[in-house]
Amino acid sequence: MRSDRAGRAAADDGRREARRRAPRGRRALLAKVLAAALIPPTLAPEAATAQSEPVAPSLRHHLVAHYDFGHPVRGNPSWERDRGSSGTDIQLVNGGQAMRTWDGRRGHVLRTRQISPTTAGNDDWKAGVYGVNGVPTLHAFNSAREATVMGWFKMTGENPAPNSGSADPDDRYGAIGLAGVLSGTSQGHDVRALLELINVDGVMRVVALGRRVDGGSSQTFAADADWQKLLPRGTWVHLAATFDYDDGTMALYRNGHAVTGFYTLSGDPWAIEGPPEPDEVSPTDPRGIKIGGSYPQNTREGNPCDCRMDDLMFLDRALGPDEVRAQYRRTG
Repeated sequence: MRSDRAGRAAADDGRREARRRAPRGRRALLAKVLAAALIPPTLAPEAATAQSEPVAPSLRHHLVAHYDFGHPVRGNPSWERDRGSSGTDIQLVNGGQAMRTWDGRRGHVLRTRQISPTTAGNDDWKAGVYGVNGVPTLHAFNSAREATVMGWFKMTGENPAPNSGSADPDDRYGAIGLAGVLSGTSQGHDVRALLELINVDGVMRVVALGRRVDGGSSQTFAADADWQKLLPRGTWVHLAATFDYDDGTMALYRNGHAVTGFYTLSGDPWAIEGPPEPDEVSPTDPRGIKIGGSYPQNTREGNPCDCRMDDLMFLDRALGPDEVRAQYRRTG
């Protein structure tokens, strides 16, 4: 036994001597590797943490609502938790937690779709929140001067959907619902800021549609390009729509780049000419948010979208081109 212990001791001495004689550079490298392995992710360098954040620090204050569909409300998975500043949770209408689907590197995303194309009803999968007296947590859009709606979208099925409320089997909805903020007097369809596809003079187009005054005229900025080239089926695309209610302008972006387009109405549909200044939207809290179709209160079906969505963001400022591009890169 003593000889065995002596042998082991000699072997230990040999290993210590070998480590002592190891090249200094090799020992230093080994120390760095071990140290890095012991550092918890929460203590990673600030730069790496900032890069992993979905929103640039300069925009966090303006991020009213944000949904990545990987954060169900605890105890109620048919609702999605808001990761923005307002705490406006949204309901996954009709499909509940089944509407969260895994999509490769994007992880869990939202799936929306029409369920009964030949039957008038309200069973379409959509998301949102609705309050007939307004949604107080969306107060940032009360008397707002600007707004941005953006996110990732993938067309996955037949769009536009058959109009389930029509007796004509060939009739199609005139729009494909993406995401928007409702107006303060909305019945579940009228909006204050909307990113959507709408039939403009017989042609389906990607649009930004805004309304400054509740019950007043809306204005639409429609993309020039074919919507199926902007949103090819089966491909994730980042879209953004910005709204400046004070100067009466809107803009569209695809994958971080501005999209050329045109305004559908001439004149002053937002009634911004003349005093008072600055021009703001109505002093009312929006009645909610609609995603993947109209009527988030689920009273009827309207403009369903057979698609997937992720990282939907609603901001109370009109982002500039560089900011949109940066957000595209951060969440891409």
